[in-house]
Amino acid sequence: MITPPSWRSELYIDGQSRPAEGSREYPNIGPATGEVIGSAADASIDDVDQAIDAARRAFDAERWSSDRGLRVASLQRLRTAMGELADEWRPHIAAETGAPLGLTYGYQLDLPIRFMDWTIALAERYVFERDIGVTHAMQMPTRRLVVKEAAGVVGAITPWNAPVQINLAKCIAALGAGCTVVLKAAPETPWSAALLGAAAARAQLPAGVLNILTSNDKASAGEYLVADPRVDVISFTGSTATGRHIMAAAASTLKKVFLELGGKSANIVLDDAQFPDALYSSLAVCYHAGQGCSIPTRLLVHRSRYAEAEALIKGLFESLPYGDPHSRDQILGPVVSATQRARVLEYIRIGVAEGARLVTGGRVPPHLTKGHYIEPTLFADVDNGMRIAQEEIFGPVLVMIPFDNDDQAVRIANESIYGLAGTVHSQNTERALAVARRIRAGTLNLNAGNAFDADAPFGGYKQSGIGREMGLEGFEEYLQTKTIGIPA
Repeated sequence: MITPPSWRSELYIDGQSRPAEGSREYPNIGPATGEVIGSAADASIDDVDQAIDAARRAFDAERWSSDRGLRVASLQRLRTAMGELADEWRPHIAAETGAPLGLTYGYQLDLPIRFMDWTIALAERYVFERDIGVTHAMQMPTRRLVVKEAAGVVGAITPWNAPVQINLAKCIAALGAGCTVVLKAAPETPWSAALLGAAAARAQLPAGVLNILTSNDKASAGEYLVADPRVDVISFTGSTATGRHIMAAAASTLKKVFLELGGKSANIVLDDAQFPDALYSSLAVCYHAGQGCSIPTRLLVHRSRYAEAEALIKGLFESLPYGDPHSRDQILGPVVSATQRARVLEYIRIGVAEGARLVTGGRVPPHLTKGHYIEPTLFADVDNGMRIAQEEIFGPVLVMIPFDNDDQAVRIANESIYGLAGTVHSQNTERALAVARRIRAGTLNLNAGNAFDADAPFGGYKQSGIGREMGLEGFEEYLQTKTIGIPA
């Protein structure tokens, strides 16, 4: 059942769930219907200020940053609370993201909750101090300790495409490292952040260590976090254009900045790939309507098998069921908003104008009169220099590009400002691995492999970002390094 209009969420600041200043709220729009499904607290700048102040006090004056046992026990309670609340919040998460309900049993809810276990275990076992021995370099025998310390107050700014996963990936690592956090959610998905606030209240986290803000203003709250000198780290996931702006704005206070940005990943199908198995990966652009930064949206196919691949993918796209937001089996939902749908449709128009051949899709489905759906769309005869091959569309649009040999495939894959992810298909694993090693991207999968898990660092090369999320590397984004010399 679609979430009832009575559903609403609050802010979570300094250990308390509460309304925004002046009880301000804004409507939450469901992508599957285009209608109001409830409301969310609309934080003011004063609310943001109070959240930062609470996080600063909790870091500077309380035990959180120095007491590992307190952190681990608190996060374990938070993990329990998230699991207890999951089924109650599941329909609300599906309704605001537009993801078919079945996706909440995986990537959109249950999987990131399970990922918490690994990160909490890492926080419990991480070696925060090591002895690197005695030096005589400066004539005074000195023993050195290298100490890893929490970086401070973290401003986490998150997007709408996989909000629970990204909210948890940032907040649990930062909290486990000893930081305190102000999470600013995307306006389109406030409930996915409010769930974390509800769990924090249930788990009785110490006041101020985690603060949750939702706001209808796309820019002001985030800009305030980035500029405020009380915030030590900015952890941002979103578009490359916004990432550039954040990096420039953070320069005035020389904050530590982590950026996980856009992608235009290549899916390389070599001439010896197993058909049709290698082409099932093309359906990734239909998963959550292609709204994923690491989805391989450029399909590079050896010219000798290009026509065969085109026919198979056309059949896959045209037979894919979609349109039921309550389905446990469907993967394609609507894009997040009317604005996003208009943007994707404009890219489809651009592709046709550039001379690419529209094989299938490209329209608003005539049988779906409500919501922000777009047909699965396939372009063939695409040149890698076209805008649809170079710019992130963030919709269910796949572009096919031919190549003649492995070297050319690598060159085409790397001719992009992005370097987030990619896939290589071949029946020869060593050949596929040799190609993957040459791709300048942060995550590469071979054939049906999928490296994504809590222990695997995720992030990109080039303009796909700076730093890594998840894994050991993601945990260490929230640490500073101190060296202490002691006379030996």
